Parts: sequence; C-alpha cells; structure tokens
Amino acid sequence: MTSPPAGPPASPPLLQSPAALAALLLMPLFFATNLVVGRAAVAAISPWTLIFWRWFLAILILLPFAATALVGRRDLLAKNWRALLVLGFIVTVLCGGNVYVSLQFTSATNATLIYTTSTIMIVVLDALLARRPLPPAHIVGAVAGFAGIALIAVQGELGRLLNLSFNIGDLGILVAAIAWAAYSLMIRKSPLNALGPVPAFTAVALVGTLLLVPPMLWEAAHQGHLPAGAMAWTSVLILAIFPSVLAFILFQYCVRVVGAPVTAIFLYIMPVYGVVMALILLGEQLHLYHAVGFALVLGGVILATRPVNQPNGGPAR
Repeated sequence: MTSPPAGPPASPPLLQSPAALAALLLMPLFFATNLVVGRAAVAAISPWTLIFWRWFLAILILLPFAATALVGRRDLLAKNWRALLVLGFIVTVLCGGNVYVSLQFTSATNATLIYTTSTIMIVVLDALLARRPLPPAHIVGAVAGFAGIALIAVQGELGRLLNLSFNIGDLGILVAAIAWAAYSLMIRKSPLNALGPVPAFTAVALVGTLLLVPPMLWEAAHQGHLPAGAMAWTSVLILAIFPSVLAFILFQYCVRVVGAPVTAIFLYIMPVYGVVMALILLGEQLHLYHAVGFALVLGGVILATRPVNQPNGGPAR
C-alpha cells in the first residue's frame, strides 16, 4: 500500500496569481453585502421567505450558464444525489435561513464572534484531515485575525467579553459556523467539481432552494411578510447577485485554486468591508478600535497565507 500524501500541493504565491488574488479580495466583499442589505431586508421580509426568493432569483441567473452541463451530466448528478442534498441543505438552510432566524434572538456581537470561529475550524480541520502540522505562522495569523474581528465586534471594549450571554440564537449561529467549515472542506474534493464551478454550484443551489419551500410555505401560512414594493425586491435582487451568485462562485473557485485554509483566512476581511460599507452607506463613524482591528485582520491574512519553507528550503506542503 502506498502511504497517503502529506497534503495538497503548495499554492503559488498570490502576487504571482492576479486572478486568484482578485477573487480572494472580491469574495469577502460580495459576502459582506449580505450584512448590510440583508440586515435591512429581514426587517421587512420574513427570514425563510427572504432566503427562498434570494436563492430562487439566483438560480434564474445561473441556469442559462449551467443548464447544458446539468442536462449533459445528469448521470453524475443522480449518482451524487446524497452529496447534493447535504451541500444544498448546508448552503441554503443552515447557512441561510437559519442565520436570519438566529439573528432575531442574538446580538450582532455574539453572531460575529461565533461565526468567525468557522475560519479557525477550516484551517485546523484541513491540517488534521491532511495529517500535516499547522505552521506556527499560520496559527499566529489565524489568531490575530480572530482577535481583530473580536475587537471590532466588542467596539474596543474588551470588558464586554466578560458580559456575553448565550441563547438559542447563539446556538443557531454556532451550527451555521460548523456547517460552513464542513462545506468549505467538502466541496474541495467533491465529484461534482467535474461539472465546473458554475454548474456544480447551480445544482447545489437548486436542491437547496427546493428544501426551502416547506419553511417558506409554513411562514406564509402564519402571516409571513412577502417582499412588497420596489425597494424590497431590489434588496432581494442584490442579495441574489452579490452574496449568492458571485460570492459563492468565487468562493468555490478560490477553494479549488488556493485551498480551503487560504480562502478561509481571506474571509477575515469580510467584517472590514462591512464596516467600510456601513461608513459610506449608513453614515456610521470610524473609531480607533476599527483601525486597530483592521490592522490585526490584514496582518493575520498576510501571516496565515504566506508561503512557509521547510528546513530543506522547499515550500511547505
């Protein structure tokens, strides 16, 4: 028997791959739009109704680019129906509607701190599954990035960490964080990747959207709020395009090109983008803790994604 490989080949330095670097920088920006637009939309639209229409519109956008591949490889889809079911459930239910519902019971501070742990989970789980040690620089970078987000989340008042209380909403966010870490690692070597990024993601989104029908209908039967008016539908369309179609496609591309750990670390930039958008669109003020937090986040990204040389001079694998 041959011994298992030490790990995936080392990714090329990001500065030598402009496409990968651009994708890594844009991906968290598109995800962050969900924090600004989604926060406003969920106040006017019921959470399961919002997530259903978000993904329904996303599928309408994706299908023209994916239909041929999906029909041509329907044998592959049928063979991997269990994987499609699990991935679709994670994307739209656990990391979609569940998050909107949970935010009704917990604070943004708690949610940010808990969800951010998914990045640590991805980096650590990837190293454990590959049976390779985690480089010290990567550990320091991950911890620094988490510290930066924590500082921003508690608004520079570290004493708030001692007064945090946890409820069912926090548990829901924790479930979403674990699910996101699992999804990030599952899609890396999924047989569905043979379809290509767009068709594979379209198949996952299609199955996931079907799973959203029951909770959406239940919500409608219990006086749920449908999108009403141009502003509400514009919000849904923005959520369908940016944090759904573009963000997830870039995420899958990044995982395939540079690996799940590097992709996960760049998600640390998401709250940075969120604060900047809040400054521009909502008129919020910038404080010293924002600047310190940004420095920790960006420094963490640099440390956690830098190539690490082995004693023999070769790149870490």
